[in-house]
Amino acid sequence: MRIVFMGTPAFAVPSFLALLAGGYDVVAAVTQPDRPSGRGNKLTPCPVKAAAVSRGVPVLQFERIRRQEGLDALRALSPDLFVTAAFGQILSEKVLAIPLLGTVNVHASLLPAYRGPAPVNWCVIQGETVTGVTTMMTDAGVDTGDILLRREVAIGPEETAGSLSERLAGVGAALLVETLGQLAGGALARVSQDHGKATRHPMLTKEHGRIDWTRGARAIADLVRGVDPWPGAWTTLPDGGTLKIWRASVMEGHGTPGEVLHADGKRGMAVACGEGSLAVTELQAPGTKRMAAADYLRGHPIDTGCVLGMEAD
Repeated sequence: MRIVFMGTPAFAVPSFLALLAGGYDVVAAVTQPDRPSGRGNKLTPCPVKAAAVSRGVPVLQFERIRRQEGLDALRALSPDLFVTAAFGQILSEKVLAIPLLGTVNVHASLLPAYRGPAPVNWCVIQGETVTGVTTMMTDAGVDTGDILLRREVAIGPEETAGSLSERLAGVGAALLVETLGQLAGGALARVSQDHGKATRHPMLTKEHGRIDWTRGARAIADLVRGVDPWPGAWTTLPDGGTLKIWRASVMEGHGTPGEVLHADGKRGMAVACGEGSLAVTELQAPGTKRMAAADYLRGHPIDTGCVLGMEAD
């Protein structure tokens, strides 16, 4: 079976490696083009490209795979199957028509819930306690194809989107191998999604990390976990500076939403929310690294009683 793998970020690497370890004939890896990264803005290969190059798998990169150059390159590979995992581009009907057996996608949610490009982030932001991975047959919609297999995964109470994504990547790799094994044996049923139960959330932007202190402390704590490592939860200080909050928990206390209830080098910082308050234990100011809130406050005091970020809608 000739397989073309399409994926870009770290989440996709375990699935790619699982195909190679399983002896599948991966004839090419298709990824997003190299992007500028780091302080020097140097073009940097994505994780899947780096993994493919190190293992001698040919790499194809297209700004838009649906353009003629992409179609011609894919057809020349005579693939039996496409496998996608967080590729980052929507496949057109012409692309989907190329492989003989169709396209299997590894999606990091329990479809039909959390369709879209950032399912791990949004399930944490929404306070879910269970998520999972779904393998599906890709169709012309966005995450709308028939479900093949699903695997549930519990979300830890302090787990971030970053750590959860790492775990789901391993689960997805194992589920992909199981899926292809059953697919080859003809024992795999396809189940249509219940589109009436579908939920969809957008691509994350920096603005999604802005903290609205009028919300409840639990919702804000979930936001902090859900936007770690990117874009990070943030708020503004009274002087206009930006403060990122990386670790926080719910605590008792009240005040005007955004009001600093205490901020010192022993206890860290507490901020009043629309309901309850937030204990901030790790933060980051511009030009500094992530650090314990108590350590930061020893050298950079924040006044008790000041109000953070009230410009949030």
